[in-house]
Amino acid sequence: MSLRNADALGGKAAIVGIGATEFSKDSGRSELKLAVEAVRAALDDAGLTPADVDGLVTFTMDTSPEITVAQAAGIGELSFFSRIHYGGGAACATVQQAALAVASGIADVVVCYRAFNERSGRRFGSGVQRREPSAEGAALGWNLPFGLLTPASWVAMAAQRYLHTYGLDPEVFGHVAVVGRRHAARNPAAYFHGKPITLAEHAASRWIVEPLRLLDCCQETDGGQALVVTSVERARDLPRPPAVVVAAAQGAGRSQEQMTSFYRDGLTGLPETAVVARQLWRTSGLTPADIDVGILYDHFTPFVLMQLEEFGFCRPGEAGDFVAADTLPLNTHGGQLGEAYLHGMNGIAEAVRQIRGTSVNQVAGAARSLVTAGTGVPTSGLVLGADD
Repeated sequence: MSLRNADALGGKAAIVGIGATEFSKDSGRSELKLAVEAVRAALDDAGLTPADVDGLVTFTMDTSPEITVAQAAGIGELSFFSRIHYGGGAACATVQQAALAVASGIADVVVCYRAFNERSGRRFGSGVQRREPSAEGAALGWNLPFGLLTPASWVAMAAQRYLHTYGLDPEVFGHVAVVGRRHAARNPAAYFHGKPITLAEHAASRWIVEPLRLLDCCQETDGGQALVVTSVERARDLPRPPAVVVAAAQGAGRSQEQMTSFYRDGLTGLPETAVVARQLWRTSGLTPADIDVGILYDHFTPFVLMQLEEFGFCRPGEAGDFVAADTLPLNTHGGQLGEAYLHGMNGIAEAVRQIRGTSVNQVAGAARSLVTAGTGVPTSGLVLGADD
């Protein structure tokens, strides 16, 4: 069972630096170079140097190992290094791992990073092509023979059931796409800068896998993003306002698989997100009403709606109307639909900007940001806040 009590991590660590490469469809350089550029940019932003770093955290499915990044970035000895599994579900957990290391004294300054040529190199959207024998592969084997070969097809199963259960049409997903692209249009770093869309354009976009249209699916991106984590005490001596880790959590649900948890009791929710939500609310002492900005993982629009419902912002089946009403500022960087697909790391950076007051789509007085990682897989989440 998941934790029933608040944990003790909140308020012990903060994100003090963010850095990224440009977001493109063809970076023209190696994934290692992208990682190093992002790490150095984040350290510059934090007012720190490679010599200050003694910890690194990244994802699995990464071609730039911690020791290689350390060597290429001029970082010396490491006392902590870690990798988180499950693709985009790892994003917020990298910060959780960094915060745990800092809070326990295992490391002083930890850099979290993610860098890949996800458009010009390996394309996650292409789905399963070749796999080594594994338990995960065996689970997929129940679905692949029937044509469920790509992430879009796996999500479409749950999306179709969601629409059927609540008597909705696919156009309800368009509200998420429109909001993301509206914010991206004002963000010079976004791939879709200057290119908002309308609900009509969403509804006219071609089918990918019904009920998902092209504009329900996130883009594919080359780029890198890094985040610097240290103690709150040290953060106060650095040049940027810290984004304090108020709460951090990971979660996997009962009968969890990777994107194909079709044998659960129901398909209209995200139990892994519910595990994360319960722990974030317990540890932070906050409720949905206390959140100023929501940065929700938007690889596919239906799962944004389900996340809002699992976190308690609205009741099941009502998230489309919730988004349409602009009740909560959502994905103010443009999200993965509009800015870039960096497995959620760019979303964490946007949450930091909101706390600092430097977002291009700044929410006035933003003091608490909720960030989520990839859903449909074991996932993670953060509440970031201003230093009181």
